[in-house]
Amino acid sequence: MATGQAPSNPVPAMRTYPPVEHPVVVIGPQYLAQYPVELTVSTKLWSLGENDFKVSDINGTLIFQVKSKLLSLHDRRFLKDAAGNTLVNLRQKIMTMHRRWEAFRGESKEEKDLLFTAKKSKLFQFKTELDVFLGNNKGEVPDFKVKGGYSESSCSILLGDSNTMLAQMHRKHSLASTILDTDSFGVTVYPNVDYAFITALVVILDEINADRSGED
Repeated sequence: MATGQAPSNPVPAMRTYPPVEHPVVVIGPQYLAQYPVELTVSTKLWSLGENDFKVSDINGTLIFQVKSKLLSLHDRRFLKDAAGNTLVNLRQKIMTMHRRWEAFRGESKEEKDLLFTAKKSKLFQFKTELDVFLGNNKGEVPDFKVKGGYSESSCSILLGDSNTMLAQMHRKHSLASTILDTDSFGVTVYPNVDYAFITALVVILDEINADRSGED
């Protein structure tokens, strides 16, 4: 076949994920977008008593912030909007076999305001996987799953036990982050998925990964 053209190289296939059939709303419908939302979650590596996160969009605009109370009896994180209003507070339950976090609406601790619970899927794990249960789910089957990569540098958030992708996260490494002593994650939230909820899950995942004992 002497056409004078080299045979074209095959193009890598693209993995397709089924789109979300119904909007995924946990914190509020105002946090849904019709397009993929790209967020950067950044935190200072060293800060006494507080480990605050900033969540910004592709233009660097502040979307959310996370404030911490590490010196209280329970570890607590407060997910706030850009204006400083508390959307959710995240509380770690220390006395449970599986490391468990609970998310309550606003600054409430009332059971009726429980939005979701996240816990490690298994007691011993080489890579972090979380089961996430909505507040009204008293069963054994999680509503969402967080599946981590082996390096802790990437993870996927899926709908229940399906392969319906809701969001993906990857750790960012850059010279600036080394110099400024910051840690940052890139998060892609798929259309019609509550990006405030995904942000809360990323914070919980980071807290669990930061606990290097790995056995709780």
